Amino acid sequence: MRVVRSMEQLREALEYMRQGGHAPIGFVPTMGYLHDGHASLLRRAGEMSNTVVMSIFVNPLQFGPNEDYDSYPRDERRDLELAEREGVDIVFIPSVEEMYPQPTRTTVSVSELTTRLCGASRPGHFDGVTTVVNKFFNVVQPDYAFFGLKDAQQVAVLRRMVSDLNMNVEIIPCPIVREGDGLALSSRNVFLSPEERSQALVLSRSLREARQSIEEGKVTTVAEVRELLTSVISSSPLALIDYAEILTFPDLEGLEDEALLSEVDGEIIIALAVKFGRTRLIDNNVFIPKEVAALV
Repeated sequence: MRVVRSMEQLREALEYMRQGGHAPIGFVPTMGYLHDGHASLLRRAGEMSNTVVMSIFVNPLQFGPNEDYDSYPRDERRDLELAEREGVDIVFIPSVEEMYPQPTRTTVSVSELTTRLCGASRPGHFDGVTTVVNKFFNVVQPDYAFFGLKDAQQVAVLRRMVSDLNMNVEIIPCPIVREGDGLALSSRNVFLSPEERSQALVLSRSLREARQSIEEGKVTTVAEVRELLTSVISSSPLALIDYAEILTFPDLEGLEDEALLSEVDGEIIIALAVKFGRTRLIDNNVFIPKEVAALV
C-alpha cells in the first residue's frame, strides 16, 4: 500500500498502475476515522476494481460556521491500518493547503436536490461536497466511486452532478452498515455519551416502525408517516428533531401530505436528522412504497 500526500505523487502512482494494466480504478473518498461502514465500501471497491484508491481529507468547505470541523475525529494511524487490512492500493492524504492552495473562486453546485433535508439546515454544505469530489475525480479519474447510502442525499446529489456534467465515472451506492442494535455506523458516534448512544437507537426504530406500519396498512399517507416518525423519535427525551421527511428518490421532490404512498411511483426516501446533545445523526430508508403496500 502506498501513501501519498500531494497531487503530483498521486498522479504518478496512478499512472504507474494504469501502465501496468491495473485498471479499472475504484475510488473511496473519506474524511477518515474509519469504521466498518468504510470497510464495506473498500471491500466493494476491491470486488469491482483492480486498483483501489482511498482519500482521507476533512474538507473545510463542507462545514458551516459553528460546526465540528476542528473537533471532527481524526486518527491517521488507525485509518491506515484498516486501509491496508482491506487491500487498498493507494491512500491519498492531502493537506488543506494541497487541496486549496489559493482562495477558492470556483465551486460546483447542484440546484434543487440540495435545498431540502441536510441542505436546508446546512447551507453551502453540498457545494463543499460537490466541489471537493469534483477535484478528486479530476485527479484520480476513477472508473467507479463508492459512497454509503447512510447519506443518501449525498449519493443523489453526486449522481446528478456526474450525469449533468457527463463525467466518466460511475457512482456506486453501498448499503448502510449498522451496529448489532441497529444504530447506523458514523464517525460522529464517538461523540455520543452512553445515554445519548442508547437513545439514538430511536432513529432506526422509527424507520422500522414506519415501514412496518406501511406494510400493515396502519398508515397510508405522507402526513401519517411523518406523524408516526415524530411521535416515535420524540419518545426519546434527548432527541431534537432537525427533520423527518418523506421525499421521492433520487429526485428528492416533496410529496403532498395527503398523498397515498400506495400510489407513489418509484422509490421514496424516509430521511431523518436528529441531534443528541451536540451530535447530529442522520439515517434513512429507501424503498418502493407500492411494493411494500402490496404486502398487505
